[in-house]
Amino acid sequence: MPDYEPPLILEPPAGTGVRASVIWLHGLGASGHDFEPLIPELGLLERGVRFVLPHAPEQPVTINGGAVMPAWYDIREPDINAVPDADGIRRSVDYLQRLVAAEIAQGLPSGAVLVAGFSQGGVIALHAGLTHPAPLGGVLALSTYLALPEALSREMPPANRAVPVFLAHGTADPVVPFALAGAARDRLTGLGCAVDFHAYPVPHTVSLDEVADIRAWLAARLAPWLD
Repeated sequence: MPDYEPPLILEPPAGTGVRASVIWLHGLGASGHDFEPLIPELGLLERGVRFVLPHAPEQPVTINGGAVMPAWYDIREPDINAVPDADGIRRSVDYLQRLVAAEIAQGLPSGAVLVAGFSQGGVIALHAGLTHPAPLGGVLALSTYLALPEALSREMPPANRAVPVFLAHGTADPVVPFALAGAARDRLTGLGCAVDFHAYPVPHTVSLDEVADIRAWLAARLAPWLD
C-alpha cells in the first residue's frame, strides 16, 4: 500500500484564528506544492482559512509505462474512464476523508471544511466530499471527471445533495475530455446536487478567469464562517 507523506499546511497569519479550512489535492505527477502559489491570490488566509495541500503517494502509473510518480490512483488505459482503479481511488478517498476528520477534530464544523482537487485530485475530492458522513461546505473540482459514478450514486447520503459543487473545465482539454465534465455535471444534477458549472477556452490547466471565479465561489461558500 502506498505511503502518504504529511501534507503541506498553510496557516492563517499569527494571531488570526482558524475559522475554516480547504483541503486541495493536486493532479497526476505533481505535489502539494503545485497550487501553493495560488493560495495567497484567493485572499482567504488572512481571513482565517487554513489550506491543507496533501501529496499523492509515489506509485507506478500504467499509462505512463509503469513509471513511478505521485498519483492518487493508477490510470490503466488511454481512455481514462475505461478501467478505473477502484481500489486505488478508494484508498485515496479514505485518506482525504481522514484529513477532513482531522480538521473537524480541531474544532471546525463539517460545513466549514471544503475539499478541492485538480484532475486526479478532483476525482478524489468529488467522491470523498459527496460521500462524507456529514455535509461539507463545498466541493471544488477542476479539470476532472467522475471515475465511479454508479458507486457515488449509491453511497452519497441524501443530505449531501445540498453540498455546493463547483465544476470547471477547459474546452480544449486533451487529457480529460470536456465531454467527461459534461457527464459529471449531468450525473450530479440528476442526483439533485447544486452544481455551478464553468467552461473556459483552455487545455488541461487553470486559467486566470477560472481563478477569479474560484476566488468568488470560495468566498461565498466560506462567508458564513468568516463574517
